[in-house]
Amino acid sequence: MNDLKQTNLVSYDNKTYKPGKNGLVRILWYFTNILFFINPLNPISSLKVFLLRLFGAKVGKEVNIKPAVNIKYPWHLKIGNHSWIGEKVWIDNLADVEIGDNCCLSQGAMLLCGNHNYKKTSFDLITGKITLKNGVWIGANATITPGVTCGSHMVLTVNSVLTKNAEPYKIYSGNIAKPVKTRELK
Repeated sequence: MNDLKQTNLVSYDNKTYKPGKNGLVRILWYFTNILFFINPLNPISSLKVFLLRLFGAKVGKEVNIKPAVNIKYPWHLKIGNHSWIGEKVWIDNLADVEIGDNCCLSQGAMLLCGNHNYKKTSFDLITGKITLKNGVWIGANATITPGVTCGSHMVLTVNSVLTKNAEPYKIYSGNIAKPVKTRELK
């Protein structure tokens, strides 16, 4: 066992990652996020939409953002019309996140655009865009990992983890999520 390489977090180097915007804008967003988004005492969705747009997000009309939502970088965020972002959703958008029209992210859902390369001793950062096509529903406490595209009107059930692209109109469940049936809208 001593001959095997070991993780060495001292060698971690994040210099190649560029979050966008300058340091002052990132600091301003950090405090705005704490005061108006993460703070569960702010129920005013229209104010959150205004602030997201102010910081560079592209947000459609009639978007509903619940309390206690955490968004890493709004300038990497695009939300279509009539979409809902539920309580305690965590959008860790180290890369672009595109949420289509009429999407629902239920409470506690996580969109994680970053991960680490467990094969490297330096534990390098890996990022990837997440795309939710129109009509997608992400269930409560479900997680989507970097580089995943969710096809139109697919569903990810409660507590599931999606690590690969998902087909349109399919319901995915489990950890690791697999298609279990077709979504039939009436």
